[in-house]
Amino acid sequence: MAVNPNLQHLIVNQVKKALGKKDDTILSRYEYAKGAWKLKRNLRDIFSSTVYISLGILSAGFGLKGFLIPNTFIDGGVTGISLLINEKTGFSLSLLIIVLNLPFLILGWRQINKIFSIKSIVAISVLALVVAFLPYSVMTNDKLLVAVFGGFFLGAGIGLTIRGGAVIDGTEVLAIYLNRKYSLSVGDFILIFNIVIFSVASWLLSIEIALYSTLTYLSASRTVDFILEGIEEFTGVTIISVHNEEIVHLIKEKMGMGLTIYSGKRGFGRRGDNFTASNIIFTVITRLEIRRLTTEIEKIDPNAFIIMQSIKDMRGGMVKKRPLK
Repeated sequence: MAVNPNLQHLIVNQVKKALGKKDDTILSRYEYAKGAWKLKRNLRDIFSSTVYISLGILSAGFGLKGFLIPNTFIDGGVTGISLLINEKTGFSLSLLIIVLNLPFLILGWRQINKIFSIKSIVAISVLALVVAFLPYSVMTNDKLLVAVFGGFFLGAGIGLTIRGGAVIDGTEVLAIYLNRKYSLSVGDFILIFNIVIFSVASWLLSIEIALYSTLTYLSASRTVDFILEGIEEFTGVTIISVHNEEIVHLIKEKMGMGLTIYSGKRGFGRRGDNFTASNIIFTVITRLEIRRLTTEIEKIDPNAFIIMQSIKDMRGGMVKKRPLK
């Protein structure tokens, strides 16, 4: 089947752009194959990013119009401020979402990157249009259901959008900026920020709505964590045992996981001369594998010293992790 020359020329030019080559460069077969692979990967990333952001916007719009807005509930962050101002002034929620997020997106342009800011501007603008024009049915007026499921769908929207490489709430951009300038952590800032929002809500609306809105925020934040980390939240496990060779065999051969072995010493008691050489085993597993690992270790050595810690982020190694686009 003959290929249209114009289409072929366009594809070659796109491959050259993917490789960073000039238009008049003649590509070898290897360079063409490498460029075609990069182009395919870029197109795949753009497609998956668009799908994530689109689903995130639809989910967030459903959480807002199907649950929160009809029942005068708010959430944390910029979205919560927008809902609060809309409730007290009647000002357009769609415009508030854009206007209040704009300073954070400008900050993100400088602190993170331009692509992130452009994608976020588009995502927030589309969310504003969805809130303004897309009809959603009101799901329920039960306050507990509104708090839990409104937070769930809004959190799912935020999480999916982040997986697509954008945000629909600029609070975290400000938190990252302040974390770089001051000692306040991102989590601490977001917590303080939302405490202020819910305190103002209790004064302007009612304590009851503020409490239910706090539940909405907790539901949303937990959903965001679940979407970003998935069911496979990772746990770092450190194991110290006299039967370390058998445990290494268990982790490598039976469970098929990677591990790192440190050379160390172990000891106990008040005197400092009763140390013995010992290998220290470290591995990273999902929370679904914790029970199996600890059970198998207990069979080998009931006295093994095991330390577990949550892993917030990691790169490389043998553990598979879904990348954020």
